[in-house]
Amino acid sequence: MVAGPGSGKTRVLTERIRRLLSSEDKSVKVLGLTFTNKAANEMKERLSEFPDIEKRTFIGTMHSFCTEVLANRGKAVGIDGTPHILERYEDRKQILFQAVMADPELRELLMESEDSRERGQILERWLEVIRDHKMKLHLAEAISEDLQRKLYEAYNEALRASNVIDYDDLLLLVYQLFQEKPKIADFYRRQYSYICVDEGQDLNESQYGVLTALCGDDFRNVMVVGDPKQAIFVWNGASPQYLDRFCSEFKAQRIELNENYRSSKAVIDACQALNPYPLTEHFPIRGEVSLVEGIDEADEAKQVASRLQQLWETGHPDVEGPLTPDRCALIGRTRYALNRIEQELQERGIQYYKSLSSQPEDESMLMGDFSLALRLLANPANRLHFELLCRRWKARNSAMPTDIAGKLELLRSVALTPERLAVLDALEIARTSSGSLLPALEHLTEVAEKINDPREREFTSQDLDAWRKQWDLYLRSRRGGEHSLATFLTNVALGATQAPRQEGLALLTVHSAKGLEFEVVCIMGMADGTFPDYRAKGQSLQEERRNAFVAFSRARRIVICSYPRQKTARSGDVWQQKPSPFLRTVGLLP
Repeated sequence: MVAGPGSGKTRVLTERIRRLLSSEDKSVKVLGLTFTNKAANEMKERLSEFPDIEKRTFIGTMHSFCTEVLANRGKAVGIDGTPHILERYEDRKQILFQAVMADPELRELLMESEDSRERGQILERWLEVIRDHKMKLHLAEAISEDLQRKLYEAYNEALRASNVIDYDDLLLLVYQLFQEKPKIADFYRRQYSYICVDEGQDLNESQYGVLTALCGDDFRNVMVVGDPKQAIFVWNGASPQYLDRFCSEFKAQRIELNENYRSSKAVIDACQALNPYPLTEHFPIRGEVSLVEGIDEADEAKQVASRLQQLWETGHPDVEGPLTPDRCALIGRTRYALNRIEQELQERGIQYYKSLSSQPEDESMLMGDFSLALRLLANPANRLHFELLCRRWKARNSAMPTDIAGKLELLRSVALTPERLAVLDALEIARTSSGSLLPALEHLTEVAEKINDPREREFTSQDLDAWRKQWDLYLRSRRGGEHSLATFLTNVALGATQAPRQEGLALLTVHSAKGLEFEVVCIMGMADGTFPDYRAKGQSLQEERRNAFVAFSRARRIVICSYPRQKTARSGDVWQQKPSPFLRTVGLLP
């Protein structure tokens, strides 16, 4: 099914699942695969009238489904129990560095450069080569180039030494499992009578490979919903071509949904100008698309903030009910476009929240240490995070302790501050609290209140609040009796513990805004070179246009575009900026 923005893609998928579950055959089970946790949660809420919904469906992201498969059937590919996922890029880079330094040949190649920055760039290029092979579902024996195969094998051995896998392994290992153990794929085909896939335009080679390996040659009870015009994850290997391949290889019937039930005429006109599309508006409401031109980034931020406050005070004739901050969003092509507006919001006391990447990041020292220590508790074989914590605490150990007791003893010997001792005490509380994290967080809260530096105290308080929210969402998403630190951290790695909507004004990147909708959307930093990116040429420029299409289509009624006429670089240099050509495309400039 090909469906445009606001046409009810997720609703159609949900209604299909509801109809299947309502059939007389109560043995019917459905596998619902989504691209975002937000879409999965929305589908679960709409199906909440089924008391046994969790027994009759799996609704989640492709990565979440693969995690479940590996946790339950992964022994054949080396996974025993819940997989420990290495989600942070810097952690993967560090694992590769350790692997390279342990191999004389690879170490010599890396050390040919005497510049540490250049060595970092070499590691990043090597990591990208490994990731590319995994996304193409290549095992080591399929790699013909000797250096690439050696890097791939050394990296994987280092992962195994810490009993972790990386994000790409989730798909690769499940694909390998289904291919090498066809009875396991057959088990899941028999378990799920139907498969429903959302956001099909965001499938990449590894995701499509898992889907086809799961379905085999004969299973065809599959429905895929997507929109090629919203394909904005090309950098991650995603491509609308997999929608075409699905239609061809599965001999699927093509259905199109072109009526928009979300946006005003002005918003739809802008979307159609960016990407010609047979959309028809459902609401007889004009709406508004307007432009704010700032002298510089500070002036842009002031004007946008003032415009929003005016809307909150007076409302808008095309918006039903009062306009409040939680009905509005600020969207940037990248997080950097929102730096100055965040400062302006703080100065005005405007409540906001950020969702600028898929993974949460601890900004305080206390919670950064606790995060590393908790991963060690959940996975005692985790050499990577133990060594990172040792480095942070300046622990010098000639021999690596082999058991968790020895590792904790070493850490306690160098825990020379109240905060470090509190981390270890909280770890012990977590270990003895029957799988609950809250008592440990309460202990850290007491310690945080005594931190002298007011800025660090505030960061720590914010991090603790984020951890509590993640734990609460985790508890509500799991059935009773299935709670553990290992599965919690896996959910964190999968992004399943982040609330997509919170209180206040949303600050989002285009990619994190995918699947969300707001009455008012402000798209900031729309200068040529920023949006579209100055590096975009050819196909990548078309992707930038799709990014703009997605950003505009998040709005139900009003879009405010803004850009600064001049920008200050970190070096202090000031340069003049031209407006984005997309502003002319949508009719905001002559």
